[in-house]
Amino acid sequence: MRSLLILIMTGFVFPAWGCNSALLDQDFRKLAQTDTVNLCEAYSGKVLLVVNTASKCGYTPQYEGLEQLYRKYEQQGLVVLGFPSNDFMGQEPGAETEIQDFCRMNYGVQFPMFEKIAVKNVQAHPFYVQLAELSGTYPTWNFHKYLIGRDGKLITQFSPHTAPFDPAVVTAIEQALKL
Repeated sequence: MRSLLILIMTGFVFPAWGCNSALLDQDFRKLAQTDTVNLCEAYSGKVLLVVNTASKCGYTPQYEGLEQLYRKYEQQGLVVLGFPSNDFMGQEPGAETEIQDFCRMNYGVQFPMFEKIAVKNVQAHPFYVQLAELSGTYPTWNFHKYLIGRDGKLITQFSPHTAPFDPAVVTAIEQALKL
């Protein structure tokens, strides 16, 4: 009985063993694959930069900077998560295999990319609805960025015209990583 009591109390003292983020408790299919990933399980304790992407946008070259950010800070705990979306003037019309090939061949993208989803307004995926509720804004265009801390809580968001290596983005990431 005493062992059971200790076990129960330990669960209350150390709740960080599991992911406690309702925001991240979302399942997504990997881009052009059938495997699914639960963000909470896969990225608990990581700093996340969530970006809605598109292949035929003036901001598409940001893929290069996003990949550089990912490589620079991956060992410290940053993960860039890409979510292709066709919500803005049809700038992501391709099939998922085409999107994947485009990103890899043109920008060397290795950061995790997920299924094509809606990210704005009524049609938005529940993950983006939550991000909009927490930040006060849906993505205003492709390459809108949301920064999520190790605790699974939204830290801030950046407009699409804010480049990946903009000092504000880098500073926020480094603060979240505690560098």
